[in-house]
Amino acid sequence: MPMMLQFANVLVFLAVGIFFLVFSLTLSSLVRPYKYSAEKLSPYECGENPVGSPWIQFNIRFYVFALIFIVFDVEVVFLVPWAVVFKKLGMFAFVEGLIFIAILAVGLAYVWAKGDLQWVRPEERGSLAER
Repeated sequence: MPMMLQFANVLVFLAVGIFFLVFSLTLSSLVRPYKYSAEKLSPYECGENPVGSPWIQFNIRFYVFALIFIVFDVEVVFLVPWAVVFKKLGMFAFVEGLIFIAILAVGLAYVWAKGDLQWVRPEERGSLAER
């Protein structure tokens, strides 16, 4: 029976959390203003009045760089638990870490060879056989 009480505690916390969420959303929908001004609906740009359309096209290079950074950053985060248990596992952890770092190096070499690390890419890239 004591184990069921532990689950009951989780159920009570879950119910209180859901109640708080529903109560907060309901209260905020009752209190908020319904009429917005033109200034409120305009895009906000660091305290400056917006100039031009907000629908401009960015260079896709920004997104490619961001995705590459996130992929490698998350993979480096996986090295933290490895470093914590490194001494306990000994040579097995060392080899496992080297394999993981080798996979990262292959990914980096692929991105580099593809030319995605260059900020300004040439318009026409020949095939690898032409180089």
